[in-house]
Amino acid sequence: MTITVSLLFLLLIANGTPILTKIVLQDRFAHPLDGGRLFLDKRPFFGNTKTVRGIVSSLSVTALVAPLIGIPAISGAIFALCAMLGDLCSSFIKRRLGIASSKMTLGLDQIPESIFPLLAVRSQINLSWNDIFVIMAIFCIIELVSSPLLSRFSARKKSR
Repeated sequence: MTITVSLLFLLLIANGTPILTKIVLQDRFAHPLDGGRLFLDKRPFFGNTKTVRGIVSSLSVTALVAPLIGIPAISGAIFALCAMLGDLCSSFIKRRLGIASSKMTLGLDQIPESIFPLLAVRSQINLSWNDIFVIMAIFCIIELVSSPLLSRFSARKKSR
């Protein structure tokens, strides 16, 4: 397995685990990360779909899977943490713009959650800028194709 395929797989694990955890656990343990608090603009920091459960599941599963593809567990956890930080940044910006939780926003939903973790492991894994671009592009395509399917099967909350 090439490093590009391995990192794409790890990216899908890091970002997909919170969704799969939601399918399995439904609303159990779904405590919003922002605790329902509002920012200065009277909008949520992140929204109810960003949960402690999602962060913990992403970090745990990604750290467990990483060694299976030749990446140290700690690097897998850092990778997942950066993916989740990218996702939280996107959500924070979307709330400031008044965009509903889980509403697809082209680029804003895919780029931060893919580039943050890739940059975090770039020097450790010796990734080129071309590798990063290719992995991000493929990730974006997979996200664009899978998001409507996940919404259809209620894995993602539909925006109103």
